[in-house]
Amino acid sequence: MLQYQNVDERLEERLKELYTSHKARASHIDWSYHEFIPWEKARCFKKEPWDESQRTLPLPIYTAIETALLTEVNLPWFTTHLSITFKGALEVLKEFIHTWTAEEDQHSTLLETYLIITRNANPHQLKALRKQVVEQGFESEFTAPIQVMAYTAMQELATLVYYNNVAKVAQPYDKDLASLLRRLAKDESLHYAFYRDAVKAHLELEPNYIYHVGYVIMNFGMPGREMPDFDERMKMIGQEANYGPEQYFMQVLDVLVEFWDIANLQPTEPEAEEMRLAVLKHHSRLKRIIERTSTRKKETTR
Repeated sequence: MLQYQNVDERLEERLKELYTSHKARASHIDWSYHEFIPWEKARCFKKEPWDESQRTLPLPIYTAIETALLTEVNLPWFTTHLSITFKGALEVLKEFIHTWTAEEDQHSTLLETYLIITRNANPHQLKALRKQVVEQGFESEFTAPIQVMAYTAMQELATLVYYNNVAKVAQPYDKDLASLLRRLAKDESLHYAFYRDAVKAHLELEPNYIYHVGYVIMNFGMPGREMPDFDERMKMIGQEANYGPEQYFMQVLDVLVEFWDIANLQPTEPEAEEMRLAVLKHHSRLKRIIERTSTRKKETTR
């Protein structure tokens, strides 16, 4: 299946169209992080040192924001991975990576500044965590260009859903936080759309690409999973901050399986068809699990 790893050069014009569309849409929502910070809440840490009692957010919501921050700070490593992956590929992909990096660059700054200005974060502890995460770096098992495009589509959609869902539970506690999370989600929506459509174009041109796309679907994990206490963080966020397995299935996996029309693809390579069927089986299994979990939740709340 090596011939289906790389970007198909026949799609150069389509990718250029997607990039042009992205730049046009992004130009209408250009922003600066300082617009979303409640600067009036700032206080001098020398005159008034940080104390746990100064936190205003419930722990699950704080944990959700800190987890997002500790993912976003690894932007240099994400960019490095993309640059290495697309070295020698179509020029439009290199241009998109540069644009993507510039647009993502404000995310960690916004989240970190918000947490410190509002005194929801212990600044010394947050600095130590940030340094630890960045020192760990980021490596991915997905190294083929089509795999990376599929992975990034899933990751960007998951992040978009994450920000919007956490914003809903944060709204009653902090409207400023909810607004900035929705602002970040808009960026992620544009990035998601580019990669989603790029993968779709490859599958329409050559259904055998499902071999690599399916491998990503079957082995997907968020890029922040190497951070300290990641499993405990996600358990808390899933239970109390509106992003867990149910949201992942319904708002990420289910959406992409349908959009990429995996059920109706007709690959010609046996390995590709085997992977397509495996993805559909994986999707059905998760759907049954989510439905059973949802039923149990309804029964316990009656």
